[in-house]
Amino acid sequence: MSLEGIHSLQFFRESISIPDEFTEEEKHSGDWWRQLVAGGMAGAVARTCTAPFDRLKVMMQVHSLKSRRMRLIGGFEQMLKEGGIRSLWRGNGVNVFKIAPETALKIGAYEQKWLSFDGAKVGIIERFVSGSLAGATAQTCIYPMEVLKTRLALGTTGQYSGIIDCGKKLLKQEGVRTFFKGYIPNLLSILPYAGIDFAVYELLKNYWLEHHTAESVDPGIMILLGCSTLSHTCAQIATFPLTLIRTRMQVQGTTTSMVHLIQEIYNNEGKRGFFRGLTPNIIKVLPAVCISCIVYEIVGFCYVSGILSRHS
Repeated sequence: MSLEGIHSLQFFRESISIPDEFTEEEKHSGDWWRQLVAGGMAGAVARTCTAPFDRLKVMMQVHSLKSRRMRLIGGFEQMLKEGGIRSLWRGNGVNVFKIAPETALKIGAYEQKWLSFDGAKVGIIERFVSGSLAGATAQTCIYPMEVLKTRLALGTTGQYSGIIDCGKKLLKQEGVRTFFKGYIPNLLSILPYAGIDFAVYELLKNYWLEHHTAESVDPGIMILLGCSTLSHTCAQIATFPLTLIRTRMQVQGTTTSMVHLIQEIYNNEGKRGFFRGLTPNIIKVLPAVCISCIVYEIVGFCYVSGILSRHS
């Protein structure tokens, strides 16, 4: 990959958890729009390519007793037997559809510069907190889509005809409150996820720079991909229990408190119960990061090529 690919990976990491400010030049040239569109397209492709692993993760999180015997191959075989190859992507439509509003809300909230005073330059701590607050704002607004994604992923063939049908049935059968089940554990996971992801990534990258500065001041795309994959993995492992609790609460037929659910999981399944579905979730990290970076670079290259062709 080119140097542009390295910059694209940096943009991805910052736009996801701890965004940097767009420069005035990028704002006036419209280049920031290209970055957001390219990032959205890359995210959509990456999520679609790894959607089967995401659905398997949700199934293992919810069907805990069955998932003890469920393995990767067996889980995929079960999904194929129940609904064919298309069932592997059940719920992915919502996952892709929510990228645009989530990104727009996150960037919009971050650009408010809540922690910037008197035009002072925003430092790393301020960026981290502002990014987390922006992520929380975006998640609050699009959270009903998260519930729809989970319900569609767990649905059987013919249960829902689509996103709208799923929303109507949930509203009629369970009421408005069902669209915010699991909201608290989801909100609680945002700050530690962003913090661990950012800290581990910077630690690994700085370690490489300290020991290889004589060879090159540029880590290269493979080193950055490795750092990003490891940091995402660490963050997911650390916050996975909250993710599992959120998913369980999203599918509960009755209102269950988070504390009661934690006690129930611990008593019935032990400590390992909080990590059901972790394997497919970890497996998808590397391909998701790689696919996102590649697609982002391709979209950026096409954009630049289109500009050059119009002026040639």
